[in-house]
Amino acid sequence: MVKYRNHSDQKLIMLLKKSDVNAYTEIYSRYAMMIYYKVNQMLRDEESARDLVQDIFTSLWDKKEIIQHGDNLPGYLYIAAKRRVFKLIEKGKVRANYLSSIADYFLYSSNNMSELLDERELMAIIVEEISKLPKKMRAVFELSRMENLTHHEIAIKLGISEKNG
Repeated sequence: MVKYRNHSDQKLIMLLKKSDVNAYTEIYSRYAMMIYYKVNQMLRDEESARDLVQDIFTSLWDKKEIIQHGDNLPGYLYIAAKRRVFKLIEKGKVRANYLSSIADYFLYSSNNMSELLDERELMAIIVEEISKLPKKMRAVFELSRMENLTHHEIAIKLGISEKNG
């Protein structure tokens, strides 16, 4: 395995395309931590960053045939990471918007007894869905909806960019 440390990225790509597990392991050893740091900088969620990096490297193995010998390997991995981060963020925005509209409905609906029962069930669903959000997203959602803080106030409280809130 030591001999793989001396291989160029191009040689590792060539070996990877031949399903060489040791080449794959060397690529992972070289680049996983770097990609993790980049992803974590974008997401600011360590658990999600770890999961995303694992997905990227799993995909690298699954799609090894499409990588070209001339490809810049760290660049290829970084672009894959960036695309997955954007997809994850977009998915989270859709989910947050959905939860927000459900919460709005719950907060502004009428109070007759039959609707109260439905609202209790709905609230249980909302609480469950909120608990599934990534930690930071959940904190932003709860500060926004339950404490009625503005994006600016949330950003200050969590020490994040207002665009992230």
